[in-house]
Amino acid sequence: FDGSLMKKGTGMGLVLVSPLRVRIRYMVHIHFPTSNNVVEYEALINGLYIAVELGIQWLDVWGDSKLVIDQVMKESSCHNAKMVANCREVH
Repeated sequence: FDGSLMKKGTGMGLVLVSPLRVRIRYMVHIHFPTSNNVVEYEALINGLYIAVELGIQWLDVWGDSKLVIDQVMKESSCHNAKMVANCREVH
């Protein structure tokens, strides 16, 4: 997952890669103001929802945000109320 801030909105990118190296790419535009960390969580959560919808039973998750990964793995705490809600939702 990868999230980023843009002048005209927020976007995120997701790539699912099969064991045979087939890539499925998703780009999502978010139409509400948010921070980069929230976008990272949105990308992770959306990627998990897509994986479930596709019937994926085994998944390695990779992201470009050490903060988000550490928070999801409970190695770092969430300090923002919105981020706490996102941390809980992923589990």
